[in-house]
Amino acid sequence: MTTRTYPSYWMYKDARNEWRWKYDASNAKTIAVSSEGYVKRADCERSIEIMKASNGSLVWLPSDLANAA
Repeated sequence: MTTRTYPSYWMYKDARNEWRWKYDASNAKTIAVSSEGYVKRADCERSIEIMKASNGSLVWLPSDLANAA
């Protein structure tokens, strides 16, 4: 078996037997999780691909927090 490297996604089945993913940072801490379970593994994999493709997305925040530290 290959040793897992970080950062990476981890796919697993939950208590409802649905596919989910989590993303672990380089320190092996989970920093993101799927917001829903998927019946099909391919749908879970597609969700990961969508997340990977969103790395250029803008970040928005409320205007009253624009200058917050």
